[in-house]
Amino acid sequence: MIIYPSIDKLLDQVDSRYSLAVLAAKRAHQLEDGDVELLNKYESPRTIGKAFEEIADDKIEIDPNSILLEKEAERVEEEKKEEK
Repeated sequence: MIIYPSIDKLLDQVDSRYSLAVLAAKRAHQLEDGDVELLNKYESPRTIGKAFEEIADDKIEIDPNSILLEKEAERVEEEKKEEK
């Protein structure tokens, strides 16, 4: 259950629960892969919680011009993992 940040605050930043879930999951994976943390301090120790906090703080947003399809994004991620 999400306690902080509140779902209402998150939905102020992202227009749907589905978009919020996808955005948070993608950001959590980036954090797990070693991407730079965008906040100085986090309440949550988990990457998904950190992703939600970054979204609530308006550090992460959906790119409306992105044309990268889900299958293509998965392929890119797999290629990154294979390179490591």
